[in-house]
Amino acid sequence: MKNRDFDKWLSTMNDSIATWKYYTDFEKVYKNAEKIKTEIYILNSLINSKNIREDFKKLLLEYPQILKVIPLLIAKRTTDVIIINDTVQKYYYNFKKMNYSIDEYALFMENTGIFDLLSNHLIANLYDYILGVEVGLDTNTRKNRTGKAMETLVESYILQSGFVKEKNYFTQVSKNRLKEDFNIDLSNLKIDEIFKSSKKEKSEKKFDFVVKTEQKYYLIETNFYTTQGSKLNETARSYKELALEFKDLDNIDFVWITDGKGWQTTKKNLQETFNILDNIYNINDMENGILTKLFK
Repeated sequence: MKNRDFDKWLSTMNDSIATWKYYTDFEKVYKNAEKIKTEIYILNSLINSKNIREDFKKLLLEYPQILKVIPLLIAKRTTDVIIINDTVQKYYYNFKKMNYSIDEYALFMENTGIFDLLSNHLIANLYDYILGVEVGLDTNTRKNRTGKAMETLVESYILQSGFVKEKNYFTQVSKNRLKEDFNIDLSNLKIDEIFKSSKKEKSEKKFDFVVKTEQKYYLIETNFYTTQGSKLNETARSYKELALEFKDLDNIDFVWITDGKGWQTTKKNLQETFNILDNIYNINDMENGILTKLFK
């Protein structure tokens, strides 16, 4: 590692790790819409209504289950919606179980613009509209899909190196499992403190992969960043501290596999970690067989 040039290594970072379903997971979109299909078609009867307030009130009285669809009409997935009318009056609408009168739910529909959307020929079919909303909401999960795609890619190279899942490599391993299943006690390390301070983890820290060889264990973290931001600096600092924590352990190595053009403009902290952590790699390194060499 000490012989590697950081800038040259950084130049091999990838623009994207997007898979076919990265941008929109249509299977998930259709599944979510299908779950509320009946309620959607009940509400569909309000389209082009000439007396939509009264029609809605009758509909809600007879079919209270339509409540759960309403937040989606304003592109909100949660069942609780807070409305601040002024500095004094606030509404805390629950769309799972009615906590206001029908008139107050009609007030929500009117003031948020939903009545206008339904009654003034702005949409022809509510199911198609919900599909569009679900596509939009699904884009918010791309960040999670990026992380999952990177994990999947790293796992493919672990498999190529001849390892077998749940036999000599394992996924999402907590400190408790490390101790119970592998007799690895990391209680003296400041792992939880490092990740809590960086706001990276709200629950117990889990390593993305643990690879077991005859000589040692490799605890692996993976990530991919397409854009710059403060989180990259937090991540680099955290893994720098983690590398120092693992430095004196004989049979355990910490490995960080990261990539993405986001690092190009946020490289100072990454370089500091690069200079300390021997086992820091990217996709290009894996393509050149680094994991096979590392785990030999």
